[in-house]
Amino acid sequence: MFKITIYGVHSNEVNYFKRLNKYNYKLNLISALLTHENIETAKGSDAVLLRANCIADEQNLLKLNKWGIKYVFTRTVGIDHIDLETATKLNLKVARVPAYSPYAVAELAITLGMMLFRHTATVTNNTHIGNFAISPENFSKEINSSVIGIIGTGKIGITEASLYKGMGAKVLGYDPYPTAKASQYVDFVTQDELLSKADIVSLHVPYFPGQNDNLVNSEFLEKMKSDSFLVNTARGELVDNIALIQALREEKLAGFATDVFRDEGKLLGRIFKKNLPDPTLEELRELYPKVLITPHIGSYTSPALMDMVKISYDNFHQVLTEGYTDNDVKLPSVLL
Repeated sequence: MFKITIYGVHSNEVNYFKRLNKYNYKLNLISALLTHENIETAKGSDAVLLRANCIADEQNLLKLNKWGIKYVFTRTVGIDHIDLETATKLNLKVARVPAYSPYAVAELAITLGMMLFRHTATVTNNTHIGNFAISPENFSKEINSSVIGIIGTGKIGITEASLYKGMGAKVLGYDPYPTAKASQYVDFVTQDELLSKADIVSLHVPYFPGQNDNLVNSEFLEKMKSDSFLVNTARGELVDNIALIQALREEKLAGFATDVFRDEGKLLGRIFKKNLPDPTLEELRELYPKVLITPHIGSYTSPALMDMVKISYDNFHQVLTEGYTDNDVKLPSVLL
């Protein structure tokens, strides 16, 4: 029986993995993410299934290969947690889930944007401590007469755009590769025009290491309206936290919300009684409620999980029956 060790399985996810197991794989469900310390839990398996922030670096891939594990699949869209060069050298198969319910992340992005826009985090925090006073800072525009900017109009960006448009907002979009489908929901403009007009700017840009690090820098932020809000549900590496903090403190930006961070493996799944390991994130946290932070829960919904599990299981079935999957990750050419 084909055995898969699956990492990062929360207690509420166990039944999904079991119930959707139509191919009758033997499952080894591990609640923790894959690390250097728990790699031994994969011994005796035929494959592993990872999630974001699992460590699939050279050290761990060498061990998996030594134990005869040739399939290193991930239930995520992103693959930056897998050392693809080492996977190539070891002739490992890598596959991913190219998409899941786009509403999961899109709905969270809207929720965070609206919390900032209508100052609900501020006022609920106030009433929590007994303050029912209404101040000028609680005054708000209405979304139906506002402008939303979507940077990155793939499936998630389009979905968020459609939801905002349904609320009556004018939606602007920027993408190097505009599509006709996206044009149904956004008016494509230059990034500079989008930043100068949008009341809420939402990021849905893939992260390409070494190419678009710190996409949101001081120059980017200077182009935004001082009363606008920025939402990041894409990748933490896209934002220069130092420039962001400066813009917030100097009131060149009204607020920021994020579901993603740099070095997430040092944060997720942990409880910190003192300061966070990233001092810039700690400084952002201290700016609450002007800054809202959620622990990468964008895809943490039932429909998204079902998509991830079903597609992952189908990936394993296809590779076993056909030798490849429709969702194979193209491995880089390296000198062997």
